[in-house]
Amino acid sequence: MTASVARAALAPADGERRHRSRRHSTVTAVLALLLIALTVGGLLAGPFGVGIEELLRLVTGAASGATEFVVVTLRMPRLALGALVGAALALAGALFQTVLRNPLASPDIIGVSQGAVAAAAAGMLLFGLSGAPLALMAFAGAVTVAAAISLIAGRGRAAGYRFVLTGVGAAFFLQACTGFLLTRGEVREVQQALVWMVGGLSGAAWPDVAVLAGAFTVLVTAAALTARPLRILQLGDDAAAGLGVRADRARPMVLAVGVALAAVAVAFAGPMVFVAFISAPIVRRLLGDGSLALVPTALFGAALVLAADLVAQYAIPGAQLPAGIVTGLIGAPYLLWLLATRRGGSS
Repeated sequence: MTASVARAALAPADGERRHRSRRHSTVTAVLALLLIALTVGGLLAGPFGVGIEELLRLVTGAASGATEFVVVTLRMPRLALGALVGAALALAGALFQTVLRNPLASPDIIGVSQGAVAAAAAGMLLFGLSGAPLALMAFAGAVTVAAAISLIAGRGRAAGYRFVLTGVGAAFFLQACTGFLLTRGEVREVQQALVWMVGGLSGAAWPDVAVLAGAFTVLVTAAALTARPLRILQLGDDAAAGLGVRADRARPMVLAVGVALAAVAVAFAGPMVFVAFISAPIVRRLLGDGSLALVPTALFGAALVLAADLVAQYAIPGAQLPAGIVTGLIGAPYLLWLLATRRGGSS
């Protein structure tokens, strides 16, 4: 009798667990299919039309030289770079928002991306850098700013709250520094800097993709290793301590991985605003729970950047816009909605 009562009590929990598992699998599969569809669409779309037959001939090695150049040299690196950048930014946002327990805790809100932008602007306008040296300087700028914010925020229970406030202040300061550099630069150099600062995938090449893919692989492995302590941190510092996870040690480790993901993405594509900010919250709403969901979040971020880039390239005939403009148009209303609902909920 006791065993039957226990089984009856556990049945709803098991049913709920199976339902969540099916929902996770369905959302992940749909996002993966969406990413594949956007990739195929990106290979086919454009003024140089490429049909399905030509794409299949390219796979078998029977396509013309022009088709191979357009698809392999121009379109595939752009799509690969966009997917990697979107996934890296989405994962960075998920790590930041989870460990700091704040929906506004995103690299493009709390100064990390602005650190990369300010460093890149200095590299372009003061030292004439481009290519790999510019990407390295942008990466160094993001990491330096994140380290400074962490140092100022300190440790303790309120460290996450102080981190966000310090980061917002740093973002405004860095924007002012970037504006000053732009006012002192030559017109042609300022135009180039402004295009990079919006964020886009033009000029993508296979060497960039290879470097970013290598860094992404290492950082995703690190993110996977932080998944268990991060899930425990979601229970609160006291509960985490009871389960053997020290928040003051685990939190900096997770933030370091998030900073590195955001830094490498911004270094190669500029600040794709709001990708890191909106990806994880939207995925959690699709899943219907507060789980970490790193894989679907990465898929969503990759799909978001590819979709934004396709819209930026082909929405306005004869004009190609940076993809960062489209992500900004998507993310800004979401930010306003989030602020409005939080204010309404607190009143």
